Amino acid sequence: MAYTNIDDPSAYFQTALYTGNAGNQTITNDGNSDLQPDFVWLKSRTFTSVHLAQDSTRGATGGVYRYLQPDNTAAEAVQTDGDGITSLNSDGFSLGFNNSNSWNQSGNTYVAWQWKANGGTTSSNTDGGITTTVQANQDAGFSIVTYTGTGSSNTIGHGLGVAPNMMIVKNRSGAYNWAVYHKDSNSSPEDYYAQLNTENTFSLATDIFGTSPATSSVIGVKNFNETNASGSNYVAYCFASKQGYSKFGSYKGNTNANGAFVYTGFKPAFVLIKKANVSNDSWVILDTARNPYNGMNARLFPDLTNSESTSQVLIDSLSNGFKMRTADTAYNGSGVTYVYMAFAENPFVTSTGIPTTAR
Repeated sequence: MAYTNIDDPSAYFQTALYTGNAGNQTITNDGNSDLQPDFVWLKSRTFTSVHLAQDSTRGATGGVYRYLQPDNTAAEAVQTDGDGITSLNSDGFSLGFNNSNSWNQSGNTYVAWQWKANGGTTSSNTDGGITTTVQANQDAGFSIVTYTGTGSSNTIGHGLGVAPNMMIVKNRSGAYNWAVYHKDSNSSPEDYYAQLNTENTFSLATDIFGTSPATSSVIGVKNFNETNASGSNYVAYCFASKQGYSKFGSYKGNTNANGAFVYTGFKPAFVLIKKANVSNDSWVILDTARNPYNGMNARLFPDLTNSESTSQVLIDSLSNGFKMRTADTAYNGSGVTYVYMAFAENPFVTSTGIPTTAR
């Protein structure tokens, strides 16, 4: 029996750390596999600065750089002067000159989370009422979807072949919040959304993601600035769990530093956590590139420009999941529901039945 179809998660997800040089430089990944990224999310660790998101569907070639900022509402910005990410390479990416602290200031340290889709190759998808442009990697459960809003309740095709467990949507044309769908946000997840750029908990917006949960071919979008305003251009990053590689789920906190254990079926390399109910608290991202050993305390916040914080240990990354190591109610409140997304460093058991050792 195959326990996973992805023995080497670094073929589909990697985290790179680098130091800015205020000039041209190439960032090369160091995972077991070469990874040409299709979605790159950058953040300065050292200084207060915006997050930056770039993908191969919207372009990072020929001096054209289209970026979004996950921590705020800003519309898509375009630079054509060789600044920013100038190319997505066979095993990493290249940066042009930048003297701000956003992505390449001299001496500043950075983290780059990278996902592989389909090498920049897109196709037209007519599964939904709105025709979408889709770049999908069904093996890894990840697709990049772009579409133009219609201003009415409708559906979009996502290309995953299975129902997405999580989707992050941004109106590229205007200054609107990022809308997040998560299958465990509520018993009716299509009616609730969170904002990646705010600390707000998941809130009711009836039918914002359709009249029923996402299907293997489509997900709903409502006449709403964040998901389907008439004439606005959108990008949606869609994710589905893949055994031994990725997991999008939830857990209940217990307000105990010997906290809740969350089974993922793999050793996590990346974990994003958000409180789903009760009260507002920031999103948080942890990864094993910044914390190669337990306990993991280096965290960044998608909704904040803050530099990296190391003030408390949050989790341990184990061979088959992660364990909370804080009583902080932002991450481990008693009876509180938290949603997460996680990607693997190693599967718990490989396709040939070989177990992964603990850290």
